[in-house]
Amino acid sequence: MSIDAILERIGHSGPFRPDVETLRALHAAWRRTVPYENIDIQLGRDIRLEPSALIAKFGPDRRGGTCYQLNGALALLLRGAGFRVTVHEAAVRRRSGGETEWGGHIALLVHLDAGTWLADVGIADGFVEPLPLREGVHHQGPLTYRLERVDATTWRWYHHERGSIRSYDLRTAPRRLADFTRRATTRAAGSLMERLLIAYRLWDERSVTLLARTVTVATLDGTHVERRVLGDRDSFAAALADDIGVPLADLGPEGIDTLWSRTTHQHAEWLARQEA
Repeated sequence: MSIDAILERIGHSGPFRPDVETLRALHAAWRRTVPYENIDIQLGRDIRLEPSALIAKFGPDRRGGTCYQLNGALALLLRGAGFRVTVHEAAVRRRSGGETEWGGHIALLVHLDAGTWLADVGIADGFVEPLPLREGVHHQGPLTYRLERVDATTWRWYHHERGSIRSYDLRTAPRRLADFTRRATTRAAGSLMERLLIAYRLWDERSVTLLARTVTVATLDGTHVERRVLGDRDSFAAALADDIGVPLADLGPEGIDTLWSRTTHQHAEWLARQEA
């Protein structure tokens, strides 16, 4: 199976020149088309990283995924377009603090004659266009990111001030996507991916986030935010399809029922924490 199915989905077709302009266009098109979502984890489905599985999921099946699948598929797409791409392990620093864990995230480096670029579609609310791997502040529209060289083998990327995470560290030693198969399929009991439905979609200059049964719509500059709680199964299914862009046929009625049941408990737990 070729990358043409993914290219068709994000609205592009070859041939390509492996240059900065093409890299920016493909990265931005992916971010504005493919959602971040952990639905398969919530449903107990296998998380597969083989090329054929990735192309099928993000091409014909028109689904989203988490960082291993999203960046794994983007690497396939970029390599198919003629880019030299390497996979790298990262360690996320959350705003709530706690220890970082290497391999809990992956990102890509794209190597061009004009320099190296950081590409990453695996952070739900991450940057839209790739960033030059260069120390300093990087602006994209109303948002500001920063890159810092930590040492000879590590870079640190800082999210914007309202971002879902604080930062992540990236090791420059290349890895194989297959190295992360076990990590992608095995999660600690009680981990965030297990206990909370997460979905995020970028639409032009606004984002839509679904956490359990709560939908948040926000402008990218943060000046306007709306939230609503989904009160029944039909509105939940509609949010998945219309707000996030998940094909309901891929989930099936039983899958939607399972997600609705799980998010009912997740929402109740969230309310209990708020009261506490």
